Amino acid sequence: MGYEQRDVDLGRRQVLSAVVSSALVGAAAQAGIQFATAESSGAPTDLSPEAALKKLLEGNQRSVTGKLTSIERDLAILREHTVNKQEPFAAILSCADSRVPVEMIFDQTIGDVFVTRVAGNIVTPEIIASLEYGVAVLGVETLLVLGHSNCGAVKAAMKAEAVPGQISTLYPHLRQAVQQAGGSLEKAIEANAKIQAELLRTSSTVIRSAVETGKLKVESGVYDLASGKVILS
Repeated sequence: MGYEQRDVDLGRRQVLSAVVSSALVGAAAQAGIQFATAESSGAPTDLSPEAALKKLLEGNQRSVTGKLTSIERDLAILREHTVNKQEPFAAILSCADSRVPVEMIFDQTIGDVFVTRVAGNIVTPEIIASLEYGVAVLGVETLLVLGHSNCGAVKAAMKAEAVPGQISTLYPHLRQAVQQAGGSLEKAIEANAKIQAELLRTSSTVIRSAVETGKLKVESGVYDLASGKVILS
């Protein structure tokens, strides 16, 4: 795919994002949903975006060393407190891979993180809409796009072979990262996480506004399946 076609595809995604953003705002207004503001944030604490990201990474360090604290929290109490509302401090766009248990990776539990998952951790209008809800309504302070080592979706996009069903619809979203990687799976995975994070920053008016006003931090990282460690990219 040439640069012109990629520009067209990006433009289409931006248009779709704008439509989704408007629909989200309208639907929320009709449903009486209160959007988060500086005065009425749905977040459980007054964490800054930097502190929220730090909290995720500290949880990852506990997970790596096997010193989890989330399992000590009373699940019955957690369920009781989260039946009618949710107050996550972070949102994560992760791959659908079964080896990437997001809450466990960051040592978090019920109600802590707002997770969206799709093969290849790619940005689509549906993903944007979901994450915009996390930002605008729930008031999350940080948004992390999380790739992972040995990602099958990225590997398949690099081979670009015939596959059954609609699996190949993932390929266009991953092509730019593949082209930047020079044949390296590891570089493609890291590049993809960065590209998808940038798409979120630029394609969503809701996310862009939150970043520009200092209410949100958008980052990318890669989870290593062998060590369990998340490295920001």
